[in-house]
Amino acid sequence: MEGRLVLKNCSIFRTDGRGRAGMAIVVEEGLIRRVAPDAEVPVLPGDWEVSCRGRLVLPGLVDCHAHLVGDQLVPSVGEFLLHSPLVRLEQELRLASLLTAQDVEVLSRHAMANALRSGVTLAVEHLSCPRDVAGALDAQARAAEQLGLRLVASHATTSLGGQDKADAQAEANADFVKRRGAHPLVRGALGFHSSWTTTNALLEKLGRLREASGAPVVFHLAEGDHDLANTWTQTFQRIVPRLESFGLLGPLSVAAYARSVDDAESMRLAASGTCVALGPGAALLVEPSGRALETLHGRQNLIGLGSAGHGGLWDALGAALITAVGAARGSRLVDPDGVLVQLFSEGPAELCSRLFGVPSGSVEEGRLADLVVFDCVPALDKDSGQAPYLLSQLGRSRVAWNIVNGRVTVREGQLLGADEVALARDAARVLSEVWARARLPEAGSLEGVARAR
Repeated sequence: MEGRLVLKNCSIFRTDGRGRAGMAIVVEEGLIRRVAPDAEVPVLPGDWEVSCRGRLVLPGLVDCHAHLVGDQLVPSVGEFLLHSPLVRLEQELRLASLLTAQDVEVLSRHAMANALRSGVTLAVEHLSCPRDVAGALDAQARAAEQLGLRLVASHATTSLGGQDKADAQAEANADFVKRRGAHPLVRGALGFHSSWTTTNALLEKLGRLREASGAPVVFHLAEGDHDLANTWTQTFQRIVPRLESFGLLGPLSVAAYARSVDDAESMRLAASGTCVALGPGAALLVEPSGRALETLHGRQNLIGLGSAGHGGLWDALGAALITAVGAARGSRLVDPDGVLVQLFSEGPAELCSRLFGVPSGSVEEGRLADLVVFDCVPALDKDSGQAPYLLSQLGRSRVAWNIVNGRVTVREGQLLGADEVALARDAARVLSEVWARARLPEAGSLEGVARAR
């Protein structure tokens, strides 16, 4: 887009939490260039003016652990979730093994469109497509560039198909990382599924690749008691020290779930700077295990929120609210509202800044121009200037505009550059074909999902 993007008559929040109305924001070359009272910012010839009319502008949302394809491929339905972790994983891998790169691109476009319309500007993706790792990651990159979503893509490699296949997948993942190292919108990350599905040989290889490239690493950490038990049986180690020994923890590591970590491991994660992407929706739907939120928050870990293959980010926020309030009632958390802000905003903003090397997470000059305009004129407390119920206000508000790296991706609720109905229709066709190849009796059949193992 030539010229500047100028958001007029906005409501924004300062770093002290107080709101300000009647502001203007100037975006140019992917960054916020100016934030000032509306009257001080004229619209120049060639500018694209966005009339916000008092609506709230916030930094874009970050999905710290997404399964953009997997969430569609294996929906979170009751009977399937009642099976053991091994049975669920077998079904997930069976379906993922049938995907082609073209399938991944179609499903990714549909998921990314939904993410953008919900206010997400960055997704940290954990993809499984063992049949064609390189092709699938490139397909996701194309989809993200087309629609304008900021993306960090990794592959959930396992050792379950043998060491040769695992090595080949890791190498393909590493090649994608190398080719996308400096891209302004789409980056690569090394990935593996989890501790209980990987051998020492694969982790050692990933550690070497990570040391050579300095790339981020995405993985499931302590998925549950089954992960802990299997890791101990195979290696006589707990999960956190095992991964630490291979150099897989650190400021650019994104560890999902962390449902079975103790206080000592939480401190090790905090010391390493690892970002823990909690998936509270998944935690409510699978076997009860541990108190990840309380354990990690109490040790000052960097934590963020991930959809984790169970709906969207707003669903995850609702699950986080339930979890935080329950913990507070049990005297295990002091400030549930503060925890939600950390999960939904502060931690994800820090992760985005680390991954792309530019400050983000606030409406200030010099920050990434990843912004969302909500159909919400915030109600402020007259004494403090703060909005005490902001998240609940946002949860009921439409995303009017979504701006990623200075590019408008959603305009007054409408996705730009693609037909949403066509994307949904294409995704439905692909899912039906994949389920048919897996011999599932009908799309969405719970009985078929459970039996096709």
